[in-house]
Amino acid sequence: MKLYLVPTPVGNLADITLRALDTLREVDLILAEDTRTTAVLLRHYDITTPLQSYHIFNEHQIVERIVERMQGGTSVAVVTDAGTPGISDPGFLLVRQAVRAGIEVECLPGATAVIPATVMSGLPCDRFVFEGFLPHKKGRRTRLLMLARETRTIVLYESPHRLQRLLTELVEYMGAEREVAVCREISKVHAETVRGTAQEVCAHYSQGEVRGEIVVVIAGCDSNEPEANNPSDNAPSAKRSKAHRNKYSDEE
Repeated sequence: MKLYLVPTPVGNLADITLRALDTLREVDLILAEDTRTTAVLLRHYDITTPLQSYHIFNEHQIVERIVERMQGGTSVAVVTDAGTPGISDPGFLLVRQAVRAGIEVECLPGATAVIPATVMSGLPCDRFVFEGFLPHKKGRRTRLLMLARETRTIVLYESPHRLQRLLTELVEYMGAEREVAVCREISKVHAETVRGTAQEVCAHYSQGEVRGEIVVVIAGCDSNEPEANNPSDNAPSAKRSKAHRNKYSDEE
């Protein structure tokens, strides 16, 4: 009995590893965040392993049944829509329960949006802090004030329809001149990285609708800078240079 956490491509289907494909073929069951999304990947590689839905809305109800099946000898792989299970995606609860039940757990190395975005940002990546998604409401201001004092590079996930709000908050809490990079649609045909000050990048994305998966990378606070900005204060004026965009594409 064994539980495998299998990373899947964040964009280009060719980014999956050979070992991941072998594992998905050999296990008895694949737990998928969205079976429709995973079915596309499995059809592409001619994998016929049975699929079962496993997501944040049902994991508490079915986790014990999954553990019981593994104790009975069923080998299980967990995948999410993209990236590594457990990183801002379902997976942690099942891993914890499996460990408590004495079931062996293995996470395969592979795709995650965090590392490519951090490296492409042009910001220091020798030390960084990953915060995942910020709270939508309660605790959001407190978290932003804390991060404003963070000296390491900061990496966040954000949804397209909340990106403008986040960028506006970065200007408000961290200052208009804090360096920011927004990486969108990593490894897909329309991938892009927009770099500049918080004010510049905020202005860039105020011009139209944003789509796709997004990672926001923020420069750490200079240790010589004053503490986090008070939102009631006027943010520093932005630099005059324009945010620049670096686009690249991969063959599908």
